[in-house]
Formats: sequence, C-alpha cells, structure tokens
Amino acid sequence: MGALLVLIALLMLPGIIFSIHFEEDPWPILTSALITMVIGMTLFFSFSKQDQNIRKREGYLIVALSWIFMAGFGMLPYILSQQIVSFEDALFETMSGLTTTGASILTDIEAMPKGLLFWRSMTQWIGGLGIIVLTVAIFPLLGIGGIELFVAESPGPTSDKVHPRISETAKRLWYVYVGLTVLATLLYWVGGMTFFDAINHALTTLATGGFSTKNASMAYYDSAFIQYVAILFMFLAGTNFTVIYFGLMGKFKRVFKSDEFKMYGLSLLAISIILYFPIAATGINPELAFRKSLFQVVSIVTTTGFVTDDYTQYSQGFTFICFMLLFLGGCAGSTAGGIKFVRHLTFFKNSWLEFKRLVHPRAIVPLMINGDRVTGRIITHIMNFLLIYLLTFVFGALALSLLGYDLATSLGAVATSLANVGPGIGGVGPVDNFAFFSPAAKIFLSVIMLLGRLELFTLLILFTPFFWRAN
Repeated sequence: MGALLVLIALLMLPGIIFSIHFEEDPWPILTSALITMVIGMTLFFSFSKQDQNIRKREGYLIVALSWIFMAGFGMLPYILSQQIVSFEDALFETMSGLTTTGASILTDIEAMPKGLLFWRSMTQWIGGLGIIVLTVAIFPLLGIGGIELFVAESPGPTSDKVHPRISETAKRLWYVYVGLTVLATLLYWVGGMTFFDAINHALTTLATGGFSTKNASMAYYDSAFIQYVAILFMFLAGTNFTVIYFGLMGKFKRVFKSDEFKMYGLSLLAISIILYFPIAATGINPELAFRKSLFQVVSIVTTTGFVTDDYTQYSQGFTFICFMLLFLGGCAGSTAGGIKFVRHLTFFKNSWLEFKRLVHPRAIVPLMINGDRVTGRIITHIMNFLLIYLLTFVFGALALSLLGYDLATSLGAVATSLANVGPGIGGVGPVDNFAFFSPAAKIFLSVIMLLGRLELFTLLILFTPFFWRAN
C-alpha cells in the first residue's frame, strides 16, 4: 500500500503543470502529493523487511485496503483547494473517479480549476486498468510477489496472460493502455479539442470513466469526427485488452476465436439498430440518428457514461432499454465495469444446454467457450456472482428508497453505481447529477461503486468469518 501511495503521489504531479499554465494556485495539489508521498514512503520503508510472500488472502486484503487508501488520499486536492468542502462530496467524487463510474456531484464543472480537473480525469485513468496491475509490473523490482494482487484486482472472471510471467503481462497491458490513450489524445486534438480537453477526454475514454471537462459532456462538441473517435475508443476500452494485444501482434485467429468479443460487437450493433428507429422517427438526419443511437449504446454498455443525447426524452420503452443496458458491461479484462459479456454468454449457454440435459439426462453435454470446456467450478462461480449482483442491486435500491428517494431514482442510482456507468434513470438521468443526495446516500453509493469495481467478491469476502481464521 505504501508503494501504491507513492505512485498516486507521482501521478498527482502533472496536475501542477496545468495549474501553473492556467495561472492557478498549484499548492493544493502539491501539498496533497507531498502528504501522500511522505505517508507512502513511510509505510513502504517501515515494512520493506517484512515477509513479502503475498498469498491469496493477503492479496484480497491489500487490494481492498488499497482502493480505500487511494480514495482517502485522492480526495485531498478537492478538500485542500476548498472546491469541494464536505467529506462525503469529496469521497463520492474521488470514488466515482477511481472506480471509473463517472457520476458527479459537481454542478458547474467548467468553473473548476484546470489542474483539479486534470487530477479528476487522472483518477479515472488510474482506476481504469487498475493501478495495482501497474504496481504488479514493478513489484518484482521491489522483491514483492504480485500474482495474487493481479488475480484479486483484474476486472472480469478471467485474467488471461499474454506472457508466462505475470509482471510481463501487466507491463504489456499497460503499454497497450498508454498507447491507446496517446492516440486518442492526438485524434481528439486533431478533431478540434484544445490540448487540455483532448488529454482529459482521452484519459477518461480509455478508462471507460466518462468524466468530462464540459458541463454538457460530449454533447458540447457538435462534431461527427470527435464523436466517432469517442465511439471507437470506448469500444476498444470495453474490449478485453489481451484480445487487443493479440490483434496488434497480428494474431487475428486469437481475436476471432473469442466468443465474448464476437457477442460484444454484434450486440452493440444490433441494439444500436433497434434504438435508431425511435430517434430517426423524430425527423433528424439519418446519419445523426444512427450516430446518436450508436454513441449512447456504446457509452452505456462499455460503462463509459459520456452523453450526447438525453435518452430519457424519447419514450418509456426507449428509457427501459437503456436502463437494461446498465446490466451488460463490457468484456472481461477490459476497463469496463458491469457484469461482463462472458458471464452473460456462460449463463445463456448453460441455460440452453440445460434443456438438452433434461431431454437426454445421461448425455455429457459440455459447455464450451472459445473452444475450451468450461469447468463446473467456473459455472458455479458465475452463477453465484449473478445472484449476488442481483441481490446487491435489489437491496441497494431498497435502502435508497427507504432514505426517501423515488423508485426510479433509487433503481437508477444503484444500477449505474454498481455497474460503474454514471448516468441512470429518474433523478440521475444523463443530464442530471448526484448533488441532491444526502450525505448518507452519497457514502452508501460510494460503497456500491467500490463493490462494483472490485466485482463484489474481493470486498465482500473480507466480511466472512472464515477469511480471518488462521490456516
């Protein structure tokens, strides 16, 4: 955790450059970085001679505590600058950033200091592929094992390796992540954004976070080029990064072997076509109608949360479809949140095969994904995840409704927080924000965001009695 805090402190520093460039006070960010650096180095050097053999239980505990530490120190720039004065607001904004949710309590984003906005975007980039995956890449240099951290933190039910050594896998995934971020920055800049806006939107696009430097989000940029660039990189960010890596290496058979990737791409296209017709019925240009439909679908499914249109303005059915998209998520091993397509694919394939088993009870009918047999243990794990995810959503919405919020707002806020999307329905629609929630509700939703980002088990396992029993 000390090593993580040192990295967080270093990643705060670029915000100082923008503060100085835009003639703002750099001291809140600099002071935050120094506090985080000192505490991080103190932790690291105080325990550097201890046993560094990280086992599975330590991995889960370190990951959960690290995200809490990152949120605690990540909100220092907001508080020290007095741009966000209350603890619960600062916690909510920081947790929304680190978990790449994109929900915000800010009512006037454009009035915020530029250095602080950059740190706000950086929190999403940090949380995108996972700061711990980056740390795993350098842990061998520190003499610390990293496999259990990687497994505990990696999004999705699988953590496919592109290299036998876990540190090399983490490095190569981060090379892809950084490379795509740089390319997105250049394309946004070429498309007409200022460099500051381009780099901020690139950071939050590749993280599937959705924080923007504009109050109107991507709707501010009335540019087909910019919006198609956003669609492309949101799609890539929602794709399994190992699939992208194999594609870049020219191993296209590995790309098209992925059943999840094929389901992901076809689903986005099919849903976009379905939602195109209600938008086109309003009489707008066909290309614009399709772009609006495609943008909203890709943005929601990849859990990015950028907005170019208010999807609640068309019909109840249209709104309901967009609400259901909150439960899809991107691919496993991507920066997207949500349930993930591979889980849906496993669930539907297993359900279909169950009909065959009923007709032929003695037949051995294996479940195949990507040409490989899925074991019963993995199927059970996925079914348990889906059940716990549903129960978390139901009881979370119940808790918010008991706090006095209407049903649509409660359902929308919990669904979008758990899936790390950002916009929802009801009072948290695509043109609304979360500022109106009570302090208790904001803290509660912050916990829900963290639960969703760590995919439930990593955090919930800490509350089981057998986790703490001695081996």
